Parts: sequence; structure tokens; C-alpha cells
Amino acid sequence: MRFSITVQTHAEEQLVDITDQVRVIVSRHGGSSELCCLYVLGATSAIMIQENWDPNIPFDVLNCLKTIVPKGAWLHDRIDGNGDAHIKAGIIGPSETIAVEKGTLLLSTWQNIFLCEFDGPRQSREILITLI
Repeated sequence: MRFSITVQTHAEEQLVDITDQVRVIVSRHGGSSELCCLYVLGATSAIMIQENWDPNIPFDVLNCLKTIVPKGAWLHDRIDGNGDAHIKAGIIGPSETIAVEKGTLLLSTWQNIFLCEFDGPRQSREILITLI
């Protein structure tokens, strides 16, 4: 079964926690599923599983990526100025797969699912959720 959610982002770069939205879909429709596959549409965003307890983690992730992939240093910047966003999205990747048991995501206490925005803000980022 395939579902989708849309997320609005409010900054050029941010991590948006989408765990609750995914949990609702899995709890309603994933009773017999064993895997939840998430895939974000778009070349300048990504999906990441990361710690949920410390609110500094998203800032640390973004600061690390800014250090590794600086803005304005890429050939693609000549076209539309977002070369770094494409590279960051490629490093993190557009998908994650999470085990499911009896309609529950098998995430640890400290894990949540994040949409990584690297070229925002955006009115609508679509994330496909496939339950297998």
C-alpha cells in the first residue's frame, strides 16, 4: 500500500520531524506490514533517521553539512544557486526503510524520522510512504 504526506518547510535549511505523521499511517494501515519505506520527491531534500531528544542535533547536522558542502562553490550555482542543496540531498539520500511490527514503527526511544530541507522554504514537500 502506498500513501503520501505533504510537509511545508519554513527555512532555507531545516530538519522537520515527520515521525508522528508516519506513525499515524502505519498504525492505521500497517497491521500486516513488515517494512515502511519513505521516499521524498525532489532533488534538494532528503529523509534521515536521527536522535529526537536533544534539540541541538538538527542544528549540528545542518552545521556539519554546511562545513562539508559550502554554499556558492559549485558549478550548478551558475544555473540557479542551489548546488549545495543538491549535494547535501545526495549525501543524505531521499529514502529510509524502517521495520514494522503489528502496526508499530520499530524505532528506538531516541530515533525519529526527519525531512531534511536544503532549498526552502517550500509550500509542499511530498513524501511517499510504502508499506510492504
